[in-house]
Parts: sequence; structure tokens; C-alpha cells
Amino acid sequence: MKRATLIHNPKAGDEEYGKEELITLLESNGFTCRYLSTKKKEWELLDEDTDVFVIAGGDGTVKKTAKNLLEKKLIDKPYPIALLPLGTANNIARTLGLNSDWKKNIADWHHAPLKKFDVGRIYTVEDSHFFLESFGYGIFPYLMAEMEHHKNEDDSAEESKNKALLLLYEVINSYEARHCKLTVDGSDHSGDFILAEIMNTQSIGPNLILSPLADPGDEEFEVILVPERHKQKFAEYILSKSKGVEKTYQFHTLKGKEITISWEGTHVHADDKISKLEKKPK
Repeated sequence: MKRATLIHNPKAGDEEYGKEELITLLESNGFTCRYLSTKKKEWELLDEDTDVFVIAGGDGTVKKTAKNLLEKKLIDKPYPIALLPLGTANNIARTLGLNSDWKKNIADWHHAPLKKFDVGRIYTVEDSHFFLESFGYGIFPYLMAEMEHHKNEDDSAEESKNKALLLLYEVINSYEARHCKLTVDGSDHSGDFILAEIMNTQSIGPNLILSPLADPGDEEFEVILVPERHKQKFAEYILSKSKGVEKTYQFHTLKGKEITISWEGTHVHADDKISKLEKKPK
């Protein structure tokens, strides 16, 4: 039997998928299972005695596991990582096209082809060194900060996403565009924007799809920009989404491997982590 190391965030999802249910699910599909809870210190003791790392949790759990594997240099070896998405947004799993039929997904692991997943390397941000989903300036770091003040553990996933969209609408209306110095593979694309995101996944935050054609294994990133002149149009697009009405919005998109970016503001995010940068003297 193949050996699985199950990394579980017990605070993610509902009671339908607790420790015992997850272990049973894996064992009934031909895996022996070593269980690690992210709420206990020993979960960080990952080792090479496994055939697959299974992550049961949300995007944050995936990021923590990747960080752990990178620090131990285990991610450089061909260890498959399989996802059982339990989070609110699950942007990584959605980008990978995982469906909700967990039993079928697990059964397919025995013969499924491996999918490469790029890791974005960040320089000059002291407490953030890489990203899996996105890295960016503008409205999203402020949305993330606002969500911390409005967090309610009793909200369903859908309620949480709708709340985030309404907060984003408010943030857009109050946010002033900043100048962004931007080069993509050596070409200058600087300007005044309310949003500048370097995307590896298709969606961000409350399942907001910014880059529908993004492929996290193509060794390139999508740079998504919302210029100052499109502020009102983008706000209307977000308000429509919060009401369940799908309208089209054409994002300014660039593709590249090496991106240099700096911003007049001081807040930046890498995945779900906000960093405050020192303000440079004029």
C-alpha cells in the first residue's frame, strides 16, 4: 500500500471531515495514513518516509505546508502533494480544477499525472519570501485588513465571500490610486493603479477571478492591473458580483517571468499575509 502523510487543519470545513473520517477515507482507497494536525507542533516534523503529502484544509494550510517543505528542501524532490480542499475560498484547488467528488479524486491519485506548480520568489520583502497564489499592492492588502475586523466564525463560506465583496466595493471607492513602477521581463509598464497583482492562480480572495487563463505550472506569471481611470467601472463590477449578477470586466493583463515592482504605498500582500514596508523618503 502507498504511504500518505495527512496534514489536516481541524478548524477548516465542517464536522463531516474530521480526523477519523479523513483517515478512513484514505485507508479505504488503498493508503496507509500518518496523521498530522496543523494545530499541534509535531505537524512540522515532516520527513521523507511517505509517497504522498495530503493536505486537508484551505489555501492557508497549503501555504504553510509548502513553507515547511521548502525549508526542509523536501519540495525539491518528486513528492506528490494532493489536496482535499476544506477552506472558504480554495483558490488553489479551483485553479487546479479539482471537483467535489473526493472519493473519485483519491482513487485517481494512484495513476493521476503530476502537475507542476510554480512558486513565486520574492525579494526585498523581509517577512515574505515566496507566494503560491498572488503577490500585490493596492486594494487587496486593505481588503484583507478589513476582513480581520469583520470576521465571524458563524458565517458560511458563501456569506463570508459576499461580505468580502461588499467590503471590497467600499475599499475601492475610498482608495486613491498610487503610482507603480513596473517592469515585466525588462519592459516598462509603470502607471497609476488601484490594483497591481502578480498572479499564479486564477482567483484571489473571495474567489474573485482576475486571471481566468492562469496556469500555475507554465513558468510564467500574469500581472493584473486596474488603472485609475477604471476605478468606477471596477467598483460597479464588484457590486454586481456581490448581488449575484455576472458582468464582464476586461483586466489589463501582462505575462512574464521576472517582474520588478515598487509602489508609493506601504502595504503589500503575499497570499494571505500582509506586510507593511518602510516608507521611502522622497
